[in-house]
Amino acid sequence: MVGVALVTGASSGIGLSTSIALAQAGFSTVATMRDLGKSGALEERAKADGVELDIQALDVSDAASIDAGVAGVIDRHQGIDLLVNNAGVGHLGSLEQTSIEDAHRILDVNFFSAWNMIRAVLPHMRAAGSGRIINLSSVGGIAGQPFNDAYSAAKFAIEGMSESLAPVIRQFGIFVSIVEPGAVNTNFVNTVASGAGPLFADKEDPYRPILDRYLSATQEHFDAGQTGDDVAAVIVKAATDDPPHLRYQTSPVAHGVAKVKFADTDGDSVLEMTGARLKA
Repeated sequence: MVGVALVTGASSGIGLSTSIALAQAGFSTVATMRDLGKSGALEERAKADGVELDIQALDVSDAASIDAGVAGVIDRHQGIDLLVNNAGVGHLGSLEQTSIEDAHRILDVNFFSAWNMIRAVLPHMRAAGSGRIINLSSVGGIAGQPFNDAYSAAKFAIEGMSESLAPVIRQFGIFVSIVEPGAVNTNFVNTVASGAGPLFADKEDPYRPILDRYLSATQEHFDAGQTGDDVAAVIVKAATDDPPHLRYQTSPVAHGVAKVKFADTDGDSVLEMTGARLKA
């Protein structure tokens, strides 16, 4: 399948790589981001790789921006064949350390933005009788990760929504896939860490020793993680498989976590797995 692809969160990381990879695969790719002032890296990469992109502003946290952005793409390109819900934001902190305001923000950007994007494109895909939707989840959407309470909640919501929606809209010729990366060595991790300043500064926080052990054990996983291009290759596969699977893990590590989770009916094996990095 090729056609018109719309990618959210395309200014960096997985979104940037996916926009390039889809264009290389033959898609007319609309790469969107909230702030066009951050399009420089994407433009440089597109020029270096010899691909053309339609780079547009779209704020996934603003329903009016979503509606206007989707309508504009359909007007310019006569439709949308593929939606890649990639835009997201991370957060580090346990439930007790996370304000309700931050929890709402994480759910809004990581879950409700995808919900609203899908609501905007579905009428057009139904009318066309075809289409694909790829939602970016995470290994944290397969098994809850320590100190990722709000983030994993949002990714679990993505998983549940996608799995529930998929059989229904398949009746209209529309396929939903979930892409589940493991550790990815992009600026996303540094951005999350930089936003967790209060956690690192408070030496008296009772969670601090556990957090330090978790971060120490986790950093090496991200240092040795996949690149955005690695994940983008799996997204292209999900976009072109005929028919596509519901789930795609992007690495052996993510696949291993999925095998444990989906075979673990009482949850004990998952807790043993995710808690291993917290032990002294």
